[in-house]
Amino acid sequence: MSIQHTVVFRLMHPAGSAEESEFLDAGPDILAAIPGVRNFAVARQVSAKSALTHQFSMSFADQSAYDAYNNHPDHVAFVANRWVTEVAEFQEYDFVDGP
Repeated sequence: MSIQHTVVFRLMHPAGSAEESEFLDAGPDILAAIPGVRNFAVARQVSAKSALTHQFSMSFADQSAYDAYNNHPDHVAFVANRWVTEVAEFQEYDFVDGP
């Protein structure tokens, strides 16, 4: 059972700012390097239907890989040092294959 993990968010930084770019570069640099992370992607929202402007998504082979990612020191540090201080709002979704 693979897991698709996605987080849709809006940063506190102005669109197009150096701070926005730095955050969007740091996320994949740090998080995609954690063992078990597959298919890390960064996307920008283009619909006016949502105030959330960006997405990080990745997949994991199974629950144990996802749990290891969540508890990995680099993920914990990114959340504490970057996410909490730079993300204004977010929604997190975790999906498994099938109906």
